[in-house]
Amino acid sequence: MRRSFVFATTAAIAASLSTTLLAGTALAQAAAARVQVIPEGQSASPTLTPGIRVGNMLFASGQLGMSRTAADSTIQGQTRLALENTKKVFEAAGTTLANATKCTVFLTDVKDFGGMNSVYREFFPVAPPARSTVVVAALVSPGAKVEIECAGVIP
Repeated sequence: MRRSFVFATTAAIAASLSTTLLAGTALAQAAAARVQVIPEGQSASPTLTPGIRVGNMLFASGQLGMSRTAADSTIQGQTRLALENTKKVFEAAGTTLANATKCTVFLTDVKDFGGMNSVYREFFPVAPPARSTVVVAALVSPGAKVEIECAGVIP
């Protein structure tokens, strides 16, 4: 009886190690498949990449609605620019905003919610992605009213 218990325990440990090794290999392959997505006109920095693709998933960094060349202080203009920049990241990865699955919107003023929402609907007219909207004290760029980050799939 004791010999069969030892054999069964040894077999269970071997199976567990095999599963762990396979999972580790899958994780290593997934990490190796992590690809930067950098649309034309944007760049990566030592601390930020516009987008990261892992398999068929895309994670777009938060996009501000600010531009050095065409400053717009309205929430509608800033929301439009943030979503246009997000759209460029999605297109550079080979997908569209129609494949966005989750977005997070950061606003500096809760009173801007309606203005942001009116433009947001233009970009997601049907079946919008899941979304969180958070009001924050400030964004990294003075004068920025909105930042939008999205995740999505690549068909």
